[in-house]
Amino acid sequence: MNWEPWTGCYKISDGCTNCYFYGPHAKRYGQNNVEKTDKFDWPIRKNAKGEYNIKGNKILATCFATDFFLPEADEWRKEVWAMIRERTDIDFLILTKRIDRFLVSLPEDWGGGYDNVNIGCTVENQAKADERLPLFLSYPIKRRFIACAPLLEAIDLTPYLDGVEHVSVGGETGRDARECDYDWVLDIREQCVKADVTFWFKNTGSLFKYDGAVQKINPYKQTGMAKELGINILNGKRLF
Repeated sequence: MNWEPWTGCYKISDGCTNCYFYGPHAKRYGQNNVEKTDKFDWPIRKNAKGEYNIKGNKILATCFATDFFLPEADEWRKEVWAMIRERTDIDFLILTKRIDRFLVSLPEDWGGGYDNVNIGCTVENQAKADERLPLFLSYPIKRRFIACAPLLEAIDLTPYLDGVEHVSVGGETGRDARECDYDWVLDIREQCVKADVTFWFKNTGSLFKYDGAVQKINPYKQTGMAKELGINILNGKRLF
């Protein structure tokens, strides 16, 4: 399940260039104004019986179509943290390219982190890995994952995997997508094996280099093709 308490976003790094939500060929292109959605309070809405509309034991991907740490959402984020604190029966997944803003609007009772919050840091190349991941690891977070998406080059995550639960990898999707090389994917997988970290190859991307040849993959087949390669290491972990 996905929860988007606000909408709108804008480019911050190279991985945003062909964003499938806000890039030049996306339906939301030009939607740079950050605004609350009509589902802002969705996790705490109740029915006529006083029961939560969203039942417990769910994984709620939060702000996957925008960014949780946008500066325009600093005040709203305080309310969202309160909702997350109330719904301890839901696992919230928060993915960001703006990990440098993690401490802004952090709740006073955060401590070492909430048990039901998994923070993910996105990196698309080595430069961003080296810039973002040391910050990511320095913050008080109980549950961490790294998302290499869109994967634009080979990345060495080895210095940053201690304390990380999970790594996901995905290629870039869209008509102007840049190539994703399967060798890069396998290399990250091997790094995860050595660090005893779970690994998920989420999607191939639109231009997938496999066995020396670049293939153009239909957007609706990219997830299935990645799964068919059989390289995921999940150890019973539920997929995001």
